[in-house]
Amino acid sequence: MKTKYFAMIAAAMVLASCGGKQEANNQGTIAEELPQVKIAQVENVDVPQTEQYTAIVESEIKNNISPNAPRRIEKILCEVGDHVTKGQVLVELDKRNLDQLKYQIDNMLIEFNRVEQLFNIGGVSKSEYDNMKTQVDVLRSQYAQLEENTRLIAPISGVVTARNYDNGDMFGAMPVLTIEQTNPVKMLCNVSEDHYKDVKVGQSVDIELDAYEGEHFNGRVTIVYPTINAATHTFPVEVTINNDSQKVRPGMFARATINYGSKNHVVVPDEALVKQIGAGDRYVYVFNADSCTVSYNRVELGRHLDDKYEIISGVNPGDYIVIAGQARLANGRKVEVVE
Repeated sequence: MKTKYFAMIAAAMVLASCGGKQEANNQGTIAEELPQVKIAQVENVDVPQTEQYTAIVESEIKNNISPNAPRRIEKILCEVGDHVTKGQVLVELDKRNLDQLKYQIDNMLIEFNRVEQLFNIGGVSKSEYDNMKTQVDVLRSQYAQLEENTRLIAPISGVVTARNYDNGDMFGAMPVLTIEQTNPVKMLCNVSEDHYKDVKVGQSVDIELDAYEGEHFNGRVTIVYPTINAATHTFPVEVTINNDSQKVRPGMFARATINYGSKNHVVVPDEALVKQIGAGDRYVYVFNADSCTVSYNRVELGRHLDDKYEIISGVNPGDYIVIAGQARLANGRKVEVVE
């Protein structure tokens, strides 16, 4: 930021008016020495409004490959880690039922051909012919469906990430294979409802992964879910990451940083903040030049910026705050300002 955060008071006038080292009581005698403090003037600056979210990387699409009925697995044609393409045959299943049905169809076709010849010369009725033809068509349809179910086909292009059976196993509850599409990949961030109006589809997101320390990946908001969780006051935002390099893998731990622009807020140095004993509240002593006293102001903190804090409320632009000498202070206490 090019804007200067603080202006230290050179303060000839303040030192003149608040520079006495001792305070007199009502009888005119010396009561006590005033606490000495250093002060600085604060001003507004543009503070970037960024939030970081943690999530687990997921594949864009995940398909579990299974037959539609229990049957024996004859041969699995791929291994975990293999890249497969849409339409590729992945698994061959037991074909014994298919062979039996084929035998039935062959026998029925012989009978149908006989009936058809008789029908052509008037030897059988139209209804007998139609009935036989329907039976053939039904068996052929059953055969086509059964043939389709003796081979498991890849519905997407992707990577085989799980194999749960060996050749000869009987299919059970678990899928035979799992295929995941790993380019692109995605992550789901739960964003505070305060930012609902700020998140836009297509917005750029900075991604960091524990697996690649110091490296940054570019993501984009692809879905902003339309409902907010009433319990957590958050809403899901889907971030998609281009993964041509295949470096980002499902299951990796990721941090997504979303930039919501900037806000003009007061910023104070760390040393100005006072923590109240027994509580998590933070306070700042604000100096009043007219009375040479300080007020104990509770502040709402925003972001930590190196050695400074963004202040949401509790201090106004142009205020003078105490940055050293807080130990002897209390609300309304008169002080001596030193350089």
